[in-house]
Amino acid sequence: MDKQSISQRTSSSKMILSLGLISMLSGFLVVFVFHLTLEPIEKNKRELIEKSVFKVVPGGEIRRNFFVTAKELLTEKQEGSIPIYAVYDKKGQLKGIAAEAAAQGYADMIRLLYGYSPSCQCITGISVIKTAETPGLGDKIITDEIFLENFIALDAKLNYEGKGLKNAIVTVKHGDKTAPWQIDAISGATVSSKAVGKALNDSAQILLPILQAHIEKLSSVQGIQKYNAIKLRGQP
Repeated sequence: MDKQSISQRTSSSKMILSLGLISMLSGFLVVFVFHLTLEPIEKNKRELIEKSVFKVVPGGEIRRNFFVTAKELLTEKQEGSIPIYAVYDKKGQLKGIAAEAAAQGYADMIRLLYGYSPSCQCITGISVIKTAETPGLGDKIITDEIFLENFIALDAKLNYEGKGLKNAIVTVKHGDKTAPWQIDAISGATVSSKAVGKALNDSAQILLPILQAHIEKLSSVQGIQKYNAIKLRGQP
């Protein structure tokens, strides 16, 4: 083998080695940054949810975290359980339930928190906790007051069998709303509006039948403090 071939092979080996080291370093940095930012991101999410719970369930003073399955009401997360936030007034009376929902928007996943009132079987409000929608258009799902009025008492009654919604929650073209389970879309932001409707429907179809089995127990919780309830209002 001549010197030129040996030199070329050596150069190729060095290049492969360098690329391998760069790839390893890049992978390490990605993992490092992920773990470095994970806790702050989760903390910010928790704080945003805490602030939003009483917004989507009006009249509440005390929040208690639970996890539900088809058979159990839990105080600790288990595989397959769904997190919910039970909201009570200062006398310990259940005002409603808050839960998370998500669906694909125009730019990315839209994640929101919504409130549900067992007394009216309706959604009582939403709060967007994550969105990357177009500023001035899709992000109107956060600020448009007329759009947010859709969720003051959005019909979410269960069907006769109690296994799903009587009427699916759907988003309709702006100005075409004719039923209490319909969402009047924002003109120019139809995709984002539909994502909100899909998120609510997908979550409610699964969660509300499960909740129905636990409402009596949630409503009869006495002595909220002994369950380590979290009272947010008035705290620093």
